[in-house]
Amino acid sequence: MKIPFASILLVSSFTLAQQAAHAAVPDAVKVPAGHTVMLETVGVGEITYECRDKSNAPGETEWFFVGPKATLSDRSGKAVGDYFGPPATWQAKDGSKVTGTQLAVAPAGKGDLPYQLVKANPSEGKGAMHGVSYIQRLATQGGVAPAMACTAQNKGAQQIVKYQADYIFWSAK
Repeated sequence: MKIPFASILLVSSFTLAQQAAHAAVPDAVKVPAGHTVMLETVGVGEITYECRDKSNAPGETEWFFVGPKATLSDRSGKAVGDYFGPPATWQAKDGSKVTGTQLAVAPAGKGDLPYQLVKANPSEGKGAMHGVSYIQRLATQGGVAPAMACTAQNKGAQQIVKYQADYIFWSAK
């Protein structure tokens, strides 16, 4: 069977692009060898923070991460799932879902959430999330704690911060 040259070129370009993108990822959040990308999504949503007492410093306050809420879309912009928590949960439109444990973070741009590597727990359901082994959060925009001061006077106040990030789902080869 002959494979058209354009198809070979397209596959080669995608593989090279994927390798180049992986090379630009900080070592701390790289997925171990033996895994391949199974789904690439863009999460657009918000993160809720609450002004609370610091757990290790009575009388001092800080913005506390309450949880995320985002829509996951594929590269064409079609909604394919949701991200919410706690616990951090990625759920496909088919109902399958996965949670995970953070393994590492790496700095991103100023004002952006750090990059993240998550080890996935076994998925629930046999759909799109079945077989996910790792999840990377990359290309983050926004999402850090509010710039507004967290003080004793506004303790208990919640602030919602917009963010966007790429979520890359990996499976074992």
